[in-house]
Amino acid sequence: MDLQDLVERLRKGEPRAIARALTLVENDQPEARELLSRVFRVFGGERSAKIVGLTGPPGVGKSTLVDVLAKLAREHDLDVAVLAVDPTSPFTGGALLGDRARMDSGAADPKIFIRSMATRGHVGGLSAAVFEALVLLEAAGKDFILVETVGAGQDEVEVAAAVDVTVVVLAPGLGDQIQASKAGLMEIADILVVNKADRDGADLVAEETHAHTDGKPVFKTVALDATGVDKLFTEIERTHGERRLMESWLLNCLHRAVREKIPADAWTAALERLNRRQTTPYQAAAALLESLKS
Repeated sequence: MDLQDLVERLRKGEPRAIARALTLVENDQPEARELLSRVFRVFGGERSAKIVGLTGPPGVGKSTLVDVLAKLAREHDLDVAVLAVDPTSPFTGGALLGDRARMDSGAADPKIFIRSMATRGHVGGLSAAVFEALVLLEAAGKDFILVETVGAGQDEVEVAAAVDVTVVVLAPGLGDQIQASKAGLMEIADILVVNKADRDGADLVAEETHAHTDGKPVFKTVALDATGVDKLFTEIERTHGERRLMESWLLNCLHRAVREKIPADAWTAALERLNRRQTTPYQAAAALLESLKS
């Protein structure tokens, strides 16, 4: 594989080159790290994209909302990418990608690149490949990158650190929406959205959400017909949060590097001692780290 050629094609934003680069990092191919090194050398500290994370409980219409936002961004002459992050089945290893079939913007517009990626069971949220994908998409000249997570675990906390703006999406009719605050969704949000606002109970959900968000903006939308999405897009454009992508990526890589260096028998022995209550997780972790010195 000619990596330099891939980097040059990536710089031009060629969809096939972007797809190939993302496949390399997602599959953790040997060439992936060299590819990223070359991208870093070429692009240095350039940062030009607006990265927007959308999360929320399943069934609130995130995929449809992302699709409409992508089309709006194109109307503003922005080059768009959508990264849909899905949990991986612990049984089959496959990602739950069914909702992506509702996104038709990528098929209609070559300036909208859509990719689904799986967490592959990564402990703590997003896989390293997601952070790498964001860097590659920005290097490919994407101006507006939408990251969608399912909102059913730690992923949403990590995505908030990796993006410029975090949008939390809720909807009426899904039980006690304020329970979401206990999962940290309200706390990580820069903007909150009550989608499916044409349904009964939408006003109540919006009022309750506003009461629990300490002044954060709350928008009501109907993604199916794009009602209210233009106002949401304007708010996203003018909101600038603190992106900690490199910090999150570094922590992810550090966790992985340490785990890879711990021998399998040492890991198994530590777990056995923990299960027998012969040690605590703190003591076991300290002992494992100490073993790395030798």
